[in-house]
Order: sequence, then structure tokens, then C-alpha cells
Amino acid sequence: MRIRLVGVTLVAALAFVLTACTTGASPTPAGLKIGLVTDVGSLDDKNFNQYSWEGAQDGATKVGGTPQAATSKVSADIARNIQSFVDQKYDIIVTVGFAAGADTIKAAKANPTIKFIGVDQAPCVTAAGDPDETFKCEGDAAALLPNIQGIGWKEQQPGYLAGIVAASVSETGTIAAVGGTDSVPAVPNYIAGYKAGAESIKPDIEVVIDYVSPAPDAAAFADAPGGKAFAQRMLSDNPDIDVFFQVAGLTGNGVLQTACEANIKAIGVDVDQFVSAPETAKCTVVSAEKKLKKNVSDAIVRIKNGQDKGGALKLGIETEDVGLSSFHDFESQITAETKAALDKAVADMKAGTLKACAEEASGNCPIPR
Repeated sequence: MRIRLVGVTLVAALAFVLTACTTGASPTPAGLKIGLVTDVGSLDDKNFNQYSWEGAQDGATKVGGTPQAATSKVSADIARNIQSFVDQKYDIIVTVGFAAGADTIKAAKANPTIKFIGVDQAPCVTAAGDPDETFKCEGDAAALLPNIQGIGWKEQQPGYLAGIVAASVSETGTIAAVGGTDSVPAVPNYIAGYKAGAESIKPDIEVVIDYVSPAPDAAAFADAPGGKAFAQRMLSDNPDIDVFFQVAGLTGNGVLQTACEANIKAIGVDVDQFVSAPETAKCTVVSAEKKLKKNVSDAIVRIKNGQDKGGALKLGIETEDVGLSSFHDFESQITAETKAALDKAVADMKAGTLKACAEEASGNCPIPR
């Protein structure tokens, strides 16, 4: 779940920045031109930007294309970076993050011959195919904008696996999950799966759940000190907690800090946080992952093969698009019994005999409390 809320005013002196990066291979002259527009931040963020870019590079290699990245320093850069690729007649434009959703929809509507891939985006449009700021989503995005693949995930599935791990390593029988907000479906999806997975191992386990903010604001996703304080209060109220699962972006990094300082265990989210947050690696057992490099690369290959479909995609464990990271330094603490439980859960979810949560009609989970 990648949400950046940036309230920075663009000053006149700020120049447009386009960072060109190409693969080592020499693409054919007729190869696809593939542009990636980052979320606000750096290209080497060890998070959504970096792994999406690696996916764009990998996809370009597979289809004989030329990849280039444009870095967004502030939110206003996103639309300009997209337009730059449009003006240069790029064939495929990848945009990263929830915050790029509206700009991606506008560009896709205005340029129906260009293919767009929206990472962490579920295109929500009006009946006219415009961005729907009310989020009623009355338009059929797949029909109105068939040139956008909105990449989303069944977060409950990796959440379920994370819950198995949490219950297995817990010594007190009390574990916790901190969500940024319950108003973004990805967050409760992860946590619902986490709770169900933990209960599959220990039916009487206590799962303490709380959300930082009612809205998808900076407090929810961009405040590490606030996340640290929030987790400290949870731990003070529930001193038996010995595993924290964070589903709160940068705010959640503060949750990992609290876990490390309390000498208890933590579980990361979205990417391998043992790698992306090395300062808390000493207590991060595993992370519930979205396989971003594969997701973006696959989307590019679908376009090349004429197999792409518009609308919101829900990628899952069935196609190995989500899962768990490596256990890294904690490998020796994961028992054969736990590994067998994980293998069985993966097999059963792939077979369709196990649901990670009681899914609603939308494919999302009821909000766990």
C-alpha cells in the first residue's frame, strides 16, 4: 500500500527534472518506448519506486524496449512527467502510487493509443471516464479506459501468511497490528488476513488491532515519530504484545522502531523491510510482500502480447504476485512446523480451498477491529 500525501507548494524556481536511465542491453529501433513516473521521492527508495523501476527495466528487456524514468520531487511533477512522456510519444507509461491515480486517468483518457500501467491504483472514474473525486466509481473503467491496467493486490493473502508467522513466534499469545487508516481497503485487507492466519495456528490468540487515523492523511502514512508513539501507547496498554505488524507506510516504520526498542518482534509490509529499513532489521522477522518487479514486468509483457485488459487488477498468490519475503537472520527461528503451515496455506489459497478473509462483493475484507 503506497500512499504519499504531499502538501508542498511548488515554487517558481523549481525546474522540471527528468532522470533518464536505460538498461544495459541495446534495444531494437522498433522496440517499445517505456516511461516510468515515480511517486514523490527517489528512484532508489528500496520501496515502490525502486522495485517498480526494476520491473519496468525487466519488462523492457523482455519485449525489446527502451526504459526511462522520470523522478517526481513534488506531487505537481507527476502530471508534468506524464505529459513529457506523452509528448515524446512513448508507447507505455508506468505511474507509481495511489497519488498518481487521477493524473493517470486524465492522461489515459486524452491519449487512448498510449498504454498506461498504474501501480497501486484502482481506476475510479465517472460515467464520462474522468477521475471520480467522490469515489463512487460509477463509470466502468475497463470499458471507458481500456488502456489503463490498474495494479492492485489481494493483500489479505500475504497478510494471512504473516499472521501464521506472528502466531508461531509469539510467546505470550498476544500480537498486534497497526494500520494507518481503515478508509483505504488495502490496510484492513492486510490486517483481516493477518488475524485469520494467526487464528489458524492459535485459535485463542489475542490480536490487538488499532488504526492511527480515520483518514488517509500524513498522520496515517507519513509520520514515523507519530507511529512510534502510537505503538508505544498500544504496548503500554497491552504489555503482553510481543509481535507488531505494521500496515502504515512511513508511519509504520515508527512501529518497527518501537518493536525493536522493546526487544519484541516485528513484521513489515509491501516490500522486504529487512532490506528497506535496515535500522529495524534486528527485529523484523519477515515482511508481507507485493512482488512489484514481477507485477510491472508482467504488465508490460501483457501489452506486448496484446493480452492486457483495462480496469483494476487484483493480483494474488495464485500467480505468485504476493507472498512473504525471506526470513533473513530469523531463518533458524522458523520451525519446520511453521514452514509446513505456510506451504499448506499457500497451496490451499492457490487451489481456492482457503480464503484469507470473508471477502465482500468488492473482493475486499470486512474491516477488522
